[in-house]
Amino acid sequence: MFHLDRLFWKAGWKSITREELKREITKVLALDSWIIDGNFGETMNMRIEAADTIIFLDFPVWLCLWNVVKRRIEYSGKTRPDMTEGCNEKIDLEFIMWIVSFPFKRRKANYEKLKSFAGEKNILIYRNRKEVGKFLFDCEIVRNKEKKVQ
Repeated sequence: MFHLDRLFWKAGWKSITREELKREITKVLALDSWIIDGNFGETMNMRIEAADTIIFLDFPVWLCLWNVVKRRIEYSGKTRPDMTEGCNEKIDLEFIMWIVSFPFKRRKANYEKLKSFAGEKNILIYRNRKEVGKFLFDCEIVRNKEKKVQ
């Protein structure tokens, strides 16, 4: 699992350039298999083109905000596991505004982008935790069946 936040942020919340991020993602995409977590619009095309499956978590704004608050409380004064060491968890107005504006500024474009790949990619869209839980449960069933066959 590769987290875009971990690739983009260096200790002390110092970002790399967009070109450096693209180079880092290119290295990941060259691997035989990968899962990338995150939403950096500038790199969406390259990730979608290289992927065979795209999972889009289209959660309601209130749930995203709740998750950010929970994460901030859980990792207060600490770095969360999917982040670069030295980037202690924080909440800032810019991030809150990005979350709140996502449905109005980016959701439609993301859906249009995904729709353009519908015939060639496996596209999964989940709108709540229950749907994600069912997907993960189904994956576990398949994995257990594969283990029994071997």
